[in-house]
Amino acid sequence: MKKEVKISMNDSMETTPIAHLVALANQFSSQIYLEMGSTRVNAKSIMGMMSLVLMTGSVVTIDAAGDDQDTAVEAIEQFLTT
Repeated sequence: MKKEVKISMNDSMETTPIAHLVALANQFSSQIYLEMGSTRVNAKSIMGMMSLVLMTGSVVTIDAAGDDQDTAVEAIEQFLTT
């Protein structure tokens, strides 16, 4: 399942919010990736996620595959848009 999301957070995602996002992704059994432009990273990898520059207004695609993919996409979308 893929879903394009426009980030609408107060500030750019620094280390702590990224760690929370990685922890959230790790709660799901599905494989989860975030795509931004030509970059695709594993949402469960802190090092991969730190390589993305996620800022308010940025558009990312959440790509999840597995038993709980719908729930995973919804949770990550909510995190990125609140």
